[in-house]
Amino acid sequence: MILEFGLLGAVEVRDDGALVEIGHVRQRSVLVALLVEQGRPVPVDRLLDRVWGERAPLRARETLYGYVSRLRKLLEVDIERSPAGYRLSVDPSQVDLFRFREFVRDRDFDAALGLWRGQALEGLESPWFEALRESLHAERVAAELDRNDAALSDGRHAAILPSLRQSAGERPHDERLAAQLMLALHRSGNDAEALRHYETVRRRLADELGVDPSKPLREAHQRILVGSEEERAEGPRQLPAPQPFFTGRADELAALGSSGTVVITAIGGTGGIGKTALALQWAHQHLSDFPDGQLYVNLRGFDPSAAPTPPETVLREFLEALGEETIPAGLDARAARYRGVVAGRRMLVLLDNARSTEQVVPLLPGPDATVLVTSRLKLAGLVAAHGARSVSLDVLHPADAREFLVARLGPQRVAAEPEVVADLVTWCGGLPLALSIVAARAAMEPDFPLAAFAEELREQPLDALDAGEIGTNLRAVFSWSVAALSEEAARAFGLLGTVGTEDVSLAAVAALLDRPVTRTRMVVRELENAHLVQQHVPGRYRMHDLVGLYAADLSADAGSRLADFYAATARAAALQLEPHKVLPEHESGHALVFETTAAVMAWFDAEHACLMAEQRQALERRAFDVAWMIGRTLNNYHLRRGRTLDDVDAWLPALRAAEALGDSLKQATAHVCLGANYIELGQSSLGHNHFERSLEMFAGIGDHEAHGGAHRAMAWAAEFEGDLEKALEHSLLGLEMFRAAGTEIREAESLNEVGWRYACLGRYAEARTFCEEAMLLNTKLGHAEGSAATLDSLAHIAHHDSRHADAVAHYHEALALYRELDNSAEQATVREHLGDVHAAAGEDVLAREQWDRALELYREQGRDAEASALAERV
Repeated sequence: MILEFGLLGAVEVRDDGALVEIGHVRQRSVLVALLVEQGRPVPVDRLLDRVWGERAPLRARETLYGYVSRLRKLLEVDIERSPAGYRLSVDPSQVDLFRFREFVRDRDFDAALGLWRGQALEGLESPWFEALRESLHAERVAAELDRNDAALSDGRHAAILPSLRQSAGERPHDERLAAQLMLALHRSGNDAEALRHYETVRRRLADELGVDPSKPLREAHQRILVGSEEERAEGPRQLPAPQPFFTGRADELAALGSSGTVVITAIGGTGGIGKTALALQWAHQHLSDFPDGQLYVNLRGFDPSAAPTPPETVLREFLEALGEETIPAGLDARAARYRGVVAGRRMLVLLDNARSTEQVVPLLPGPDATVLVTSRLKLAGLVAAHGARSVSLDVLHPADAREFLVARLGPQRVAAEPEVVADLVTWCGGLPLALSIVAARAAMEPDFPLAAFAEELREQPLDALDAGEIGTNLRAVFSWSVAALSEEAARAFGLLGTVGTEDVSLAAVAALLDRPVTRTRMVVRELENAHLVQQHVPGRYRMHDLVGLYAADLSADAGSRLADFYAATARAAALQLEPHKVLPEHESGHALVFETTAAVMAWFDAEHACLMAEQRQALERRAFDVAWMIGRTLNNYHLRRGRTLDDVDAWLPALRAAEALGDSLKQATAHVCLGANYIELGQSSLGHNHFERSLEMFAGIGDHEAHGGAHRAMAWAAEFEGDLEKALEHSLLGLEMFRAAGTEIREAESLNEVGWRYACLGRYAEARTFCEEAMLLNTKLGHAEGSAATLDSLAHIAHHDSRHADAVAHYHEALALYRELDNSAEQATVREHLGDVHAAAGEDVLAREQWDRALELYREQGRDAEASALAERV
């Protein structure tokens, strides 16, 4: 079969010219509803709506399946069924509607219009078909008008005059058609009829619609009256006025440069960031550089009430503004005429609110004019293919934001409530639209204190940023950007609003979306392109606070995916640092895998704030296993980085989670770690309370390893407080517990700690015995961290045994291991001790080098007490 499908008239199918019977009206409706999609799938529900509207029969789906089955047999076509719906693929040349559109694109209007056989889709009835029929009629009319323009441009006014008269009688309100008829009459030497026709149209518009003729129609009338078709003496001056309260943006204005330095500049940023205001400010500052005129158009790329303005429409308006009387038909012809008219002129073209590069490219005039383009998207194609410079706008600096409010509200009102103004600036986050809305509301209520608006912003930020009109409602402005996203990116946007952290990594976003990282990267790139998220450092993304609040308002449910990702990945990271650590299982299909300690520490460094925030949120959601896991897994990282306060902040919610779980072992472990932390922070009484509580709980548990860990912590605390005998006592008790538990790695660590306490008491022979035994066991187990700690002890013992070379060698070995382990806290301690050894040997330069580096590390880690003590001592 060689089928041809006719839609531009009564619906018909022909095979080699012969009509094919395709069934009753509903079956024909199914065929057409599939054909018009050009091979795109149509969901079943959408297909039912197209065919029946609200009058679908009770068993509509079964009926639809029957129609599709019969069409397959009748036409021998492949109507595919997939989860996305039904799809019918045919060559576009087989369908008269698609051939019509192709002819229009090629400007072969006579061939295009010759395909019409009557009213499109004749006989098909449903609300959807009525709307489609009306749309197709509009396409036909547009093609007729473009054909008329082409004929007039080619001087064929006499040939089309009869059809123009007929069409004008059929469409008496069509002003473009009226202007074409008037021009054809004028060129045929019939000015009187042309002027009578104008008067007829003018009266009809006034009487029936209550409007005056459009500007192009009035100008056509005027040209006929004066008998002149000369171009306007001056170029167009279309720029809107600049924003009266424009503030700041000195760097951005400088980045736009002087006119002529770059032909095309694309200004990008999120909705409400001030792109148009910046473009107009720069344009008005450089008006003298464009003596031949300025063209401006709002391309309505993200207008909720209208589709983006087609380039053909803009080109017609630009050509009319440039004095062109006859406008060629078709995009390519208009673009060529436009470039020719503008060539050699020093002009500015401001293309505001662009939706895409494709919308902009036909409007680029050539190298003689300067072009500014604003868009919520990055327009990468414009940069890549046309050499545009990209200027991305961020929020206003707080000082500029405050100055903006001063300009809008007046210095006296701002000076009366300086702290409140600071709050307003903070809550608006430097977003110019938010500041404008706050200022507008305050200006409308001059007797209200600014504190009233600040309080509303604190309680309901997005509600407060609604001045009651379109364009002054922040939710609405953001929604226009979201509406332009793909379905997947819009879902991702809503889910990102649930994160609750300042930024998030690509891997975490992949877990949140439950997508592979490669696909996630593409989705997030779409959000970046729309300026809804910002990749402020490679691989990490953040939202403006107000954008995040809007995203959080959207319906999106991420379940526990992100929490599980953080808990499972933190568990994997902690086990890389301490392979023998006992941690409960926690599953996530997106958990990361680490091969080196450095990778683990880098991940903890990058994700620390997110982990702490996720722990707090998990506790609020009653996800107690997650809250516990995050606190437990951060412990070793905090020790290595010397972040004791952070460790307290992690263990407190972990303890609450353990209490909620009713898990005595977890509670006792949290008490031990909190006890050590509080003692290090100088809160001895609180620390010992936690220790005592842990011992009470361990006594009833019978877990020797955990009990031994408690004694280790208490030994360290006793040493920290200067009670070395007590420290040795707890160390020996801990060793006994670890041996009873049979955990060799803890036994090795405990042997070293016993040796160290003997050394602190001056009993170096006993100390050396325990430490050498610890070293043998650590080596056997491959326990790098235990070996590093033991080398530090052996270095101390060697130093006090007057074995200088051994002491230096041991410290350097320990330092090398701590570097591999990325343990900066212990590196600082070792360097301080190594400096002491060099100083004792009279090696002052080497001593100073180690002490200086130790001081630097102490200060980086916030260990002010150690830093002050070392600085004073040396």
